[in-house]
Amino acid sequence: MLGGAGILLGVAAVPAQAAEVSYKTECIPPAASGLGPVEGTTKVEITAPATAKVGDEIEVVWKFVQAASKNPDLIVLPKDSVKPTGTLKASGAQSADIAMEGPQENPEIPKGGDMVLSDMTGKVKLTTAGDVTLTPDAYTITAYSTDTKCTPQEAVPAAATIKVTAAEGGSTTSGGSTSGGTTTSGGTATGGDTGGTTSGGSTTGGGTTSGGTTSGGSTSGGSTSGGDDGQTDFAGKTVATSFACTSPGPAKIDSSATINAKKNGGSYDLTVKTAKGVMNSPAPLPAGALKPSMVITVGGDDSGSLKVEGPANKDALNTGDPVSLGDMTGTYKPGADGKATLSPGDLTIVVTLSAGADPITIPCKATKTAVSLELDVQKQAGGVSGATTSGSGSSSGSSSGSSSSSSSSGGGLAETGANDHGGLRALGFVAGTAILLGGAVFVFLPHRRVR
Repeated sequence: MLGGAGILLGVAAVPAQAAEVSYKTECIPPAASGLGPVEGTTKVEITAPATAKVGDEIEVVWKFVQAASKNPDLIVLPKDSVKPTGTLKASGAQSADIAMEGPQENPEIPKGGDMVLSDMTGKVKLTTAGDVTLTPDAYTITAYSTDTKCTPQEAVPAAATIKVTAAEGGSTTSGGSTSGGTTTSGGTATGGDTGGTTSGGSTTGGGTTSGGTTSGGSTSGGSTSGGDDGQTDFAGKTVATSFACTSPGPAKIDSSATINAKKNGGSYDLTVKTAKGVMNSPAPLPAGALKPSMVITVGGDDSGSLKVEGPANKDALNTGDPVSLGDMTGTYKPGADGKATLSPGDLTIVVTLSAGADPITIPCKATKTAVSLELDVQKQAGGVSGATTSGSGSSSGSSSGSSSSSSSSGGGLAETGANDHGGLRALGFVAGTAILLGGAVFVFLPHRRVR
C-alpha cells in the first residue's frame, strides 16, 4: 500500500557519516554574571547521511566532543539544568541555516568542571542536486534562563558532505513523504491521532493511553500523567523563579526549584529540592540557625496554596562556609477533581543566632514562577480548593500566599529549566554582619548569576 501511494521516507537509509572538527571560539557569559569573555576550543562531531536525493528531509546530529568553556568556579550545575542550541550551516549545492537543538539533559557539573552538553539535532529538506557541506557555527548554552553565546573566531572547516542526487520522477518531493514516515513510526500522542483514523484500535490502541479517547469509559480515564495507573512517585521539572525580598533581604534573588511528589492515599507528600552550597555564611552560625520555608501555589482544576518547610542547618558554619538549604517538605491534599498544577511561590528564610534570641525573618515574594509538577487528582475532604493562605505560618507567609497564587494561577508564565535536582542558584550573604543592640541584622546579596 505504501509503495502504491508513492510514500518515500527521506531519511531512509543510507549509511551515516561522522566527522569531527575543532575551531577557536569566544563565549560571552550574560552581562549580569560579571564574567568576561572566555576563549577556548570547540570540538564538534557532525553525523549526517553520506548520500540522499532531492526532496529528502534528512536529520543531522551535532555532538559536542568539547565545549569551549568550563562551568565557572561559582556553583554546581545540577543534573538536567543545561540546554544547548545552535546553527549548522549548509553550503555548496544548497545554502541554509539549520536550527539545532538539544534536550535539557546533563550530568551534575561541578564548579570549574567541563561543560557536558547534550547532542543537538536538526532537519533540512534537500532541494538541489550536488554536494552539500555542513559546517558548525555559533551555539548558545542556556542555564537558568541565562544565555552564554559562543561564536567561532576562525574559519570553520566543513564537518560533513552529503552527495545529493536528482529525484527519480516528479512525485518524490511530495510533502507526504516526511510526515508519513515520522508520524506512523513515532508511536507518540500525535501519531496516535492520525493512526487512530485508519487502524488505531488494532495497531496502537492497546499500547497507548491515548486510546482512551475511543473507549474512555472502559479505561476509567486513566489520565495522561498516569495518576491512577499505580504510579506513586512523580518527578517535577526544575523551573526558574525570581524573588523580591524586603529588608534585610536583597532587592532581587534569581533562583530555581523542583517540586516532587509521592502519592500517599488521596494526598501527596511533596519535596521541594534546592541547591547545595549556593551561598556563603557571613559570620559564624551555630547549628540550627537558618531555616527555609516556601509557599506552593496550586492551580489548574484545583486552587489554593500550602506551605513546605525545610530543616535548619545541621552543622555549625564558619565565616565564608558554603550554606545549603535543606529539602522542604509538606503535604498537598487535593480540593477538586481533575488536573492540578504545583508551582513554587514565596520564600521565607528565618535566621536565629542563638538560643533565646529573636529570629530574623527575611520574606521574599515570588515575582517569576512556573508550573513544576502536574498531577491527576481526586477531591479529598479538607482539601486546599479555594484557600489562598493555607499553611502560612507567619505574617510574611500569609501575605505571600495570595500574591503567589495570583502570579501562577493564570498559567501563563513561561516554564524554564530541567526536570530534576533543582535549587536556589543565586542566593548568598553579603560578607559581613552588623550586630546592633544585642540583635543581628543579616543583609543578603545574590551570588553572580551563573551561565
